[in-house]
Amino acid sequence: MSGPATDFLQSDFGLLADLLRLHAIEQPGKPARMQDDAPDRPAATISYAALDATMDRIAAALQRDGLGKGDAIAVVAATSLNYAMLYLGTLRAGLAVAPLAPSSTPESLAAMALDADAKILFLDADAEAALASLPPGLASGRFRRIRLDDGSFEAWLAPEGSKPRPVDIAPDDAFNIIYSSGTTGTPKGIVQPHRMRWGHVRRGAFYGYDANSTTLLSTPLYSNTTLTSFFPTLGLGGCALLMAKFDPQKYLQLAEKHRVTHTMLVPVQYARLLQREDFGRYDLSAFRGKFSTSAPLSAELKADILKRWPGGMTEVYGMTEGGGACLLQAHLFPDKLHTVGRPAPGHVIKLIDDAGHEVAAGETGEIVGHSGAIMNGYHNQPDKTAEAEWFDTQGRRYIRTGDIGRFDEDGFLILLDRKKDLIISGGFNIYPSDLEATLSMHPAVAECAVVGVPSERWGETPMGFAVLKPGATDTAETILAATNAQLGKTQRLAGLHLLDTLPRSAIGKILKRDLRAMLPPG
Repeated sequence: MSGPATDFLQSDFGLLADLLRLHAIEQPGKPARMQDDAPDRPAATISYAALDATMDRIAAALQRDGLGKGDAIAVVAATSLNYAMLYLGTLRAGLAVAPLAPSSTPESLAAMALDADAKILFLDADAEAALASLPPGLASGRFRRIRLDDGSFEAWLAPEGSKPRPVDIAPDDAFNIIYSSGTTGTPKGIVQPHRMRWGHVRRGAFYGYDANSTTLLSTPLYSNTTLTSFFPTLGLGGCALLMAKFDPQKYLQLAEKHRVTHTMLVPVQYARLLQREDFGRYDLSAFRGKFSTSAPLSAELKADILKRWPGGMTEVYGMTEGGGACLLQAHLFPDKLHTVGRPAPGHVIKLIDDAGHEVAAGETGEIVGHSGAIMNGYHNQPDKTAEAEWFDTQGRRYIRTGDIGRFDEDGFLILLDRKKDLIISGGFNIYPSDLEATLSMHPAVAECAVVGVPSERWGETPMGFAVLKPGATDTAETILAATNAQLGKTQRLAGLHLLDTLPRSAIGKILKRDLRAMLPPG
């Protein structure tokens, strides 16, 4: 591929909105995005030319309504073509997008929209119904609301042919504000600048995206997981296929029907797909690259993906906040599946101790990372931003991950646990991941998690939770006994609770705070 768009991608800094305009000029009729949740009917598609024109209408409408550079909008909705076009058109106007998780409580949604200082709230029917439960005065009337799914959005757009006023956008201007509580609770607005997103787009070629790519995305548009594949796909001139909701059978049908080449999935989605008895019946031979992020991907699951799913498999370890990332190209390093790979090109990963000093080679420490892709900070929370930062002796800024790890002799990072999940029992450090690995080996256990709970005798003690495989009849007592027989004396689980499902976030992270909340106090 060659041309103005390719040349533009070589720039140290550029705007995604400008790059999409070049694609509209070079390949106007090519599908940029489609949404197809029903394999038995034609997909709803939009060409690059139509996308570019709609982005202009969105940007012009925002400017007409008095919004300008530095302002923000918020979006609470399921994935749709209108959502995707709104996102990109808003960027062209120089505004930041705050995509909010519809699964959040109404109170949390209102708080996040207020924190972002959103001037307009775009939503769908479900979000509107949820927000209607708020007491009068709580965010009521604070935002103009526009529905994306009932014709209101189309009526709001500027007339066809409208052009927005040019906007001078700098590298550090806000691109989006991603509200991520991770698994810790209170949401923090992560301000990602245009510089950071341009880096994500430019590295798309390294991941194998190109103009012939078709990327199937089944995680939501409010998630950074989705956006790190969505933007490179379009930036490299490919086609993004959007699913409003993940469904394993639909996913496989769509992947076969559209000859999908790339995908981004979280570990629980890979597990659900590979657990299907009919997985092998689908033609997935067009796949070139598969990616996973957001939660640890077990070595066993990586091996199963490599064995049964054509194309490369890359695990991406990093944070929405940016900083440093590691890549494990599992198809190239099948003997390193227990790791999360080596630092990505241009990224620096270090390990530090509790005092903030780098640890010696081979030792364990908190993972911190530096690169050109790094957040501006947490919106309206300078203290939280400072807590997330670490500076080396040269004054370079790193982001703390809160994860504990160590490098092996080949420079591959072994992820041990979340620092906050480390269990200190009787003065000994216990890594829940070690216990989870042992518990998961029991033939009756489908999935599991271990958390630390207060102990009057030991300070903390590990408590296990497990979901049984279909048809399994083992009791918690027998599984606990078998597991503890394989653990060291200081590691043994104090108890085991069997659940129907483990609580997870919308993108598959196990919510350990919810597991702790299930236990009686004391």
